[in-house]
Amino acid sequence: MHDVARLLCLLLFACLSPLALGERLRLVTDDWAPYVYQHDGQPKGIDYEVTTEVFKRLGFDVEWQFLPWKRCLAMVEQGLADGVMDIFETESRKPYMVYPDEPMSDVEFVLFQASVRRHPVTRLEDLTGLTVGTSPGYSYGASFSESPYFRREAAPTHEANFGKLMLGRIDLLVTDRRVGRYLRKQLGLERQVEELPLMISRQAQYLGLARKPGREDLARHFSEELQRFKQEPAYAAINNRYSDDFGNIPGAVEQQERSTQR
Repeated sequence: MHDVARLLCLLLFACLSPLALGERLRLVTDDWAPYVYQHDGQPKGIDYEVTTEVFKRLGFDVEWQFLPWKRCLAMVEQGLADGVMDIFETESRKPYMVYPDEPMSDVEFVLFQASVRRHPVTRLEDLTGLTVGTSPGYSYGASFSESPYFRREAAPTHEANFGKLMLGRIDLLVTDRRVGRYLRKQLGLERQVEELPLMISRQAQYLGLARKPGREDLARHFSEELQRFKQEPAYAAINNRYSDDFGNIPGAVEQQERSTQR
């Protein structure tokens, strides 16, 4: 019985992709702490650890490369990389990208404000006349992006937005909840910057695989294994390690400029 099970596993891996059975997948991404980032030249992060474990179970080694976001997308589209980590699913990418059904995690876009300049915001209309700092090319949802009530002003990096907030050059900034909390801790602004309860939008982020022969099967098996892993204590432990106390995440990370949406 043991030999039969082993044979079935080998046949499964052989059907997944031409890269199976110990060969490497090359994944690209940019710094997006605490989901995936670099510290001392080594990849870290919630989705990095989860992806590495899932591919290990499927019999794949993974090579990670950190690049500017626009270049990551170009490499996948041109077939120079096997996949990109933590990307939104859009119709425009489907001709060259395959998505597992199961997302890696959810992005929750919220507002942050300076404690000395509070704004009573409970709905988008409360932003009337204000300036909100954004990141280039990010998709925050149509209701936010098309609202006529307030002004949107992009900054090249998330850190730059926090700097503009402290200088009073913007009234609030919008970013993912976890990313904002992480940077607030790393920049020493926990007492000076507050998170507002209003959620602008929530979007799932995925592993995107380059559209090549066998990738639909790989995406399906990745999704199934990711679903199983999410039910295990090890998955909860990874999230807790990064989320409970952002001070335990080593190293501040410079977020790369994104010239297109995630």
